[in-house]
Amino acid sequence: MISVSDAFKAVLTAANRLPPVTLPLHDALGKVLAQDVLAPDPLPPYPASVKDGYAVVADDGPGEYPVIAESRAGNDALHVTLTPGTVAYVTTGGPIPEGADAVVQVEDTEKVENASGEQKRVKILVKTTKGNDIRRVGLDIEKDAIVLTSGERLGASEIGLLATVGVTMVKVYPTPTIAVLSTGDELVEPTTRQLNCGQVFLKPGKPLTFAEVDYQAKERKILAFGLPGNPVSSLVCFNLFVVPAIRKLAGWTNPHHLRVQARLHQPIKTDPFRPEYHRAIVTWTDNDGTGSPGFIAESTGHQMSSRLLSMKSANAFLELPPTGSVLSAGSVVSAIIISDLGPGAFSENCIPSDPVVVSGTKTRRITADSSPDSEVRVAILTVSDTVATGAGPDRSGPRAVSVVNSSSERLGGAKVVATAVAPDDVAKIQEFLKRWSDVEHVDLIITLGGTGFTSRDVTPEATKQLIEKETPGLLYVMTQESLKVTPSAMLSRAAAGIRGSTLIINMPGNPNAAAECMEALLPSLKHGLKQLKGEKREKHPRHVAHAEAVPVDVWEQSRKLAIGAGTDVSCSCCR
Repeated sequence: MISVSDAFKAVLTAANRLPPVTLPLHDALGKVLAQDVLAPDPLPPYPASVKDGYAVVADDGPGEYPVIAESRAGNDALHVTLTPGTVAYVTTGGPIPEGADAVVQVEDTEKVENASGEQKRVKILVKTTKGNDIRRVGLDIEKDAIVLTSGERLGASEIGLLATVGVTMVKVYPTPTIAVLSTGDELVEPTTRQLNCGQVFLKPGKPLTFAEVDYQAKERKILAFGLPGNPVSSLVCFNLFVVPAIRKLAGWTNPHHLRVQARLHQPIKTDPFRPEYHRAIVTWTDNDGTGSPGFIAESTGHQMSSRLLSMKSANAFLELPPTGSVLSAGSVVSAIIISDLGPGAFSENCIPSDPVVVSGTKTRRITADSSPDSEVRVAILTVSDTVATGAGPDRSGPRAVSVVNSSSERLGGAKVVATAVAPDDVAKIQEFLKRWSDVEHVDLIITLGGTGFTSRDVTPEATKQLIEKETPGLLYVMTQESLKVTPSAMLSRAAAGIRGSTLIINMPGNPNAAAECMEALLPSLKHGLKQLKGEKREKHPRHVAHAEAVPVDVWEQSRKLAIGAGTDVSCSCCR
């Protein structure tokens, strides 16, 4: 079997541009231009008005003037000469009469009522400057400027541009003639020659055939594709190989499909033997799971090559490598776009290659939009092999999000801006902690799970290597609260501390335990987060600045309190 990239190169090498033809402008829509087009004349060809208004002599200034002509788009008033003390009405795009050097928009004028039959008059209300609201000759297009180049595809705007510069016949590359034959037999009788491709290393669509057929004494060449019989395999191969070939025959300078990087919406198991072109729906979202805009890819479901439902609504093929492993939610993969996408900025086109997964994090999704108005930005990381591989649901993460959102006011306006799932792996956990604290600068990171005694529980180890200051008081309060529920709480090895301006707290993976710990921390967490954000004035409500404090003999005060001085004491020996 040959690789997808080798098969693709063989197809494009054989697909040469068809000879150009000359067509009327109305038949050229959608075709590729085969010539450079130059503007024979400047545009506009005369000084033109930018707005509806009155052409004036700027030095005349405000006042009441007779309207001696009307100039609309076209040739109206081309031979009219304006003299000082007169004005001419002009519409947008209309020619400026000789002698006029400015335009006053109609909103800055007033019509003057006059008796029937008298010359029209208008009152100019503002003073203007020379050249105001006038497009000079050639402002839009200079004479002999190249307006379109060979290889550009003609859409509605390009057709309009050609008409603007006076082109009525245009040289383009023709659309290839295509024939479709459904059969159970081979396309040609068996001969001693071999077809270019027989088995391509991809899934679905391995039995793809491609051949060049000589026609009319080798003056013309026909490209023949033998697509697989299964409907999905046929559609995948058609989009991967036939569509680029048709585009190149039709003159496209870049016949390749658009390729973007997208994050998986759910875990996907890859084929252990062949690269797979997984059908998916790719959409643009304000948060792709990293706190930034990006593409999200959602699988269309079961991917059997006979199951046409997997193509329903699909607008992309995800290029998955033959590893046999599970790509967890949030993994970044390459997506070949085969139909319309929603609005968004797209990456550069590139030639198809063998599938590669871009090494990345395992971000699942953003559960709440990040907002600059939030005082406290919170990120929640669920640490679990089970959840990361798709073998089980994430129950802790949503519960923690609910607790944070319901306690938003008590936390100083907190909002969850990112959630993610990571396997029990130190490097993967640290990848999130570093990005969220060092790059995205969230205020609070809560990790859920991986704090026990098993060999895979490594969340504390991942955290301790990154924190710069420990916060043991938080751990003490959480442990005390959890011990009220279960004595097993003493087995927790959770860590907590500060990295930069971010507070990181390990919490248990049990959904109820996470809620209990959060509730216990709430009374002081808002105070601590404000201090962490640099609010030096964030003190205890009864705190008095040292400079303002009244001197007090603390030792004497303590002694009196200890012996009960100043209070009723029943014991006679203490009186």
